[in-house]
Amino acid sequence: MKIAVLAPIAWRTPPRHYGPWEQMASNLTEGLVEAGLDVTLFATGDSITRGELSHVVEQGYEEDRQLDAKVAECLHISSLMERANEFDLIHNHFDFLPLSYSGLVKTPMITTIHGFSSEKIIPVYRKYNSTGHYVSISNADRHPALNYLATVYNGIQLKDFDFQEVPEDYLLFFGRIHPHKGTSEAIEIARATGMKLIIAGIVQDGNYFREKVEPFLNEQIRFIGAAGPEQRNELLGKAAALLHPISFEEPFGLSVAESMLCGTPVIAFNRGSMPELILHEKTGYLVSDTAEAARAVGLLEHIERAACRQWAIEQFSQQKMVRDYIALYHQVLK
Repeated sequence: MKIAVLAPIAWRTPPRHYGPWEQMASNLTEGLVEAGLDVTLFATGDSITRGELSHVVEQGYEEDRQLDAKVAECLHISSLMERANEFDLIHNHFDFLPLSYSGLVKTPMITTIHGFSSEKIIPVYRKYNSTGHYVSISNADRHPALNYLATVYNGIQLKDFDFQEVPEDYLLFFGRIHPHKGTSEAIEIARATGMKLIIAGIVQDGNYFREKVEPFLNEQIRFIGAAGPEQRNELLGKAAALLHPISFEEPFGLSVAESMLCGTPVIAFNRGSMPELILHEKTGYLVSDTAEAARAVGLLEHIERAACRQWAIEQFSQQKMVRDYIALYHQVLK
């Protein structure tokens, strides 16, 4: 079976720090190669894979600001579509734009929908509803107007995350510095509990960082910027808990699964996919506001860190994701 995996090109695949869609394209590609499939990854030229790599730009447009993002995306997608007849199946991790080519090629395409940036993009998905094969990354992120082949949870490489049985005395915020992710609320929780807070992530909203985050940085609350894979493993593993006080209906939440894989429980606002990812009172706490989150910090001693890791292995491993997708490939190709 010859598979083409189409990754985004904002960042390298796998990303150096941020880039969840690129990370999932990488995890899937490497897992498929390990399972014996012939895989070509369409990504940036500096990407790393054991499969065949095809590229039209050397670096992602978020890392090389000389690139025009739309031009790079058009060249990238068309480079695959012009070779579509070489593959048995195309697996699209690049949102809605590749769907506009799907009626022009005979090769079937599975599209993993990693979330909806806006309701305005739904007409494209709706147009290809009867011919496309859509996969959601959580049941919570399904749009009522669309037909879905299945839900497949994002899968994490187990070797990248070590189990930490005994944590250190700090809370962690790990994600984009943006109102949606709740950095300010994490600070509020830390101040209410008196615990140290480490904030790690890219600053996606500069004004938000300057107004809601920077004024509160001190010895108790530290911002360390973006964290690469090794630092991420250490930060997540040694934290007493990951704080995830989101203000939007998050499709998945990769750091939540990664945290539990390290044995670290998660305290999250009960929105979006969080009830699917977190077993309340067993792998963390689902809460409604910062006051409830602060109270949950005092209950962390009741969570067994080994149970967090076991749950993450069972639900969110790379191996499970690859098995699920290979089953879907056979289903589509029939």
